[in-house]
Amino acid sequence: MSSHPVVLITGALTGIGRATAFAFARENARIVVSGRRAEEGRQLAAELNALGAEAEFIQADVRFEDDVRHLVDGAMARFGRLDVAVNSAGAEGESAPVTEQTPERYAAVFDTNVLGTLLGMKHELRVMTAQGSGSIVNISSTMGARGAAGASLYVASKHAVEGLTKSAALEAAAFGVRVNAVAPGPIETAMLNRLTVNAERKAAFLAGVPLKRAGTPEEIADAIVFVSSDKSSFMTGEVLRVNGGRTAS
Repeated sequence: MSSHPVVLITGALTGIGRATAFAFARENARIVVSGRRAEEGRQLAAELNALGAEAEFIQADVRFEDDVRHLVDGAMARFGRLDVAVNSAGAEGESAPVTEQTPERYAAVFDTNVLGTLLGMKHELRVMTAQGSGSIVNISSTMGARGAAGASLYVASKHAVEGLTKSAALEAAAFGVRVNAVAPGPIETAMLNRLTVNAERKAAFLAGVPLKRAGTPEEIADAIVFVSSDKSSFMTGEVLRVNGGRTAS
């Protein structure tokens, strides 16, 4: 990988995606950040540029293929190559038992988490396989390897992300491109606060983590940087679980 790799990050405006953008900025990467909200995106690019990074925001909604195609083509137009892609856009959906789920709720989760990851990889691989190098990191979850009552759609979507990751890795290996996933446990983000509803339930939830705390977005960002880098050059089709011990037992 070059000393100033070109990195594309979807879902870059909040949480793990945002922390990942700053982590790559510290690695002297050239960065394309993407998300649905233009003003926040331009502000993020300005913050990254102020740190000395070379960053650009391209608005895109990963549920729509024209947006994703435009995003990848825009990154190529700006920087001429694509070394790393982090597919971080995600939605948690509404908690409800299976008996109350609807096609609309299914689409609200799967269109972003699964279709968005698929479309991202489709167009990222289009350019990476042609250049004969690249590393894609998808974002799964602890729930990509276990079940959770009331969260069937989110759980299923993350199982699907891990299946897509492994399959794409097998297809891309012959072209010198690696595809992996990072699967965070509970991380100190707005999404965690929405999922746990209140401080009491959040504390009870975190008591079940062997390290007795939530992770930080920066800890996940560091894992993403590692998985995307040449320091993990023999790793593909894998899911790196970063969850404070949640899946150890």
